Amino acid sequence: MAFNFSERKKFGTWRRLWLYLAQAEKSLGLPITDEQIQEMEANLDNIDFKMAAEEEKKLRHDVMAHVHTFAHCCPKAAAIIHLGATSCYVGDNTDLIVLRDGFNLLLPKLARVISRLADFAEKYAELPTLGFTHYQPAQLTTVGKRCCLWIQDLCMDLQKLERARDDLRFRGVKGTTGTQASFLQLFEGDHSKVSQPKHLTDFVLISRAYIVTGQTYSRKVDIEVMSVLASLGASIHKICTDIRLLANLKEIEEPFEKDQIGSSAMPYKRNPMRSERCCSLARHLMTLVLDPLQTASVQWFERTLDDSANRRVCLAEAFLTADIILSTLQNISEGLVVYPKVIARRIRQELPFMATENIIMAMVKAGGNRQDCHEKIRVLSQQAAAVVKQEGGDNDLIDRVRADPYFSPIHGHLESLLDPSSFTGRAPQQVAKFLKEEVRPALVPYQGKMGGKIELAL
Repeated sequence: MAFNFSERKKFGTWRRLWLYLAQAEKSLGLPITDEQIQEMEANLDNIDFKMAAEEEKKLRHDVMAHVHTFAHCCPKAAAIIHLGATSCYVGDNTDLIVLRDGFNLLLPKLARVISRLADFAEKYAELPTLGFTHYQPAQLTTVGKRCCLWIQDLCMDLQKLERARDDLRFRGVKGTTGTQASFLQLFEGDHSKVSQPKHLTDFVLISRAYIVTGQTYSRKVDIEVMSVLASLGASIHKICTDIRLLANLKEIEEPFEKDQIGSSAMPYKRNPMRSERCCSLARHLMTLVLDPLQTASVQWFERTLDDSANRRVCLAEAFLTADIILSTLQNISEGLVVYPKVIARRIRQELPFMATENIIMAMVKAGGNRQDCHEKIRVLSQQAAAVVKQEGGDNDLIDRVRADPYFSPIHGHLESLLDPSSFTGRAPQQVAKFLKEEVRPALVPYQGKMGGKIELAL
């Protein structure tokens, strides 16, 4: 990703675009020779960055600095480099190519994270765990089902990234204000030659070109690109926040290496630093979408240049940030540690209250009165809650039920009524159906790009 936003990639693409332009103009009848084309082809990567920097310092124009630098090593082709074009021919078209390539780097990484989490969800599809709403104990779910909530968000992001990539078009060659007037003059008013974008889209492997542009492609495109990346950041922040909370409960932890130190002062600490890093960077990624929103809103008429410096920062930062977050999340997802006994202990603390409805129904089936049973359970539940909250004791509701003769008709069924797996509903079946019908098919295009485990960078 760093190379994708590097100067070598950028200026190497500029030279290729100048070559493609010359080849297209030659094929349409302009007097450009094979020798000129061959000279340009031979010097695509022969970039004198020092000379270009000196030219830019003198000219204060990056595109013309590189036109002069390219012309210096292509003296025969010098006269036809950038013929009829404006700076945005190389600038904007290169940006669109870089954005497309950036998505192509992110998508397999995102698919790998989804794949790793899908394996985790499948492994723990049936392991009951306490659910939380408002971060208060709620009905049981399973570890695998909770993971599927994470996966679903990431699958939505996968679709959005694919759509944003596929919606990108080529700006094409449209001159200074997007009217193609300079090219119409070059081809002596022949609209049939000027209106054919395929002469260039075939070269850059972007199937469509924007029919209408100003000097630049619409900066609304950048909003779409950055919005899907911000959405990805929101998903990852939520996932890693959940993992941080679960680490506090000691139910699930991110990888913690043998010699890793959690705190300089407290040797026992196992801080979830990977998840914290993801959350920290995800917040940055989410804020970057504000840049293109404001940039698009202040583009006067056909274009103003106050978009340029901002875009050079925010677009690269967004892709680089998304890239490292996905690498870190892959590392986390490949090493998640589950503690089933801790999970079971927390269930035992909360399950008696959740089982009260089942106890009432069982008593009614045994001939009891629903309202009488409800009152009995209410009183015993309040007593058990007082032990937990006021005395710091364990939840003894079931012991109280066992000790009350009123509930003797169901004493022999209490164990089955308290089986955690009977409280998870269709969670295991939902996991299996979701992975089979939605997740695995979405990963098919990336099957050859799953790679091995990833080590955490410093």
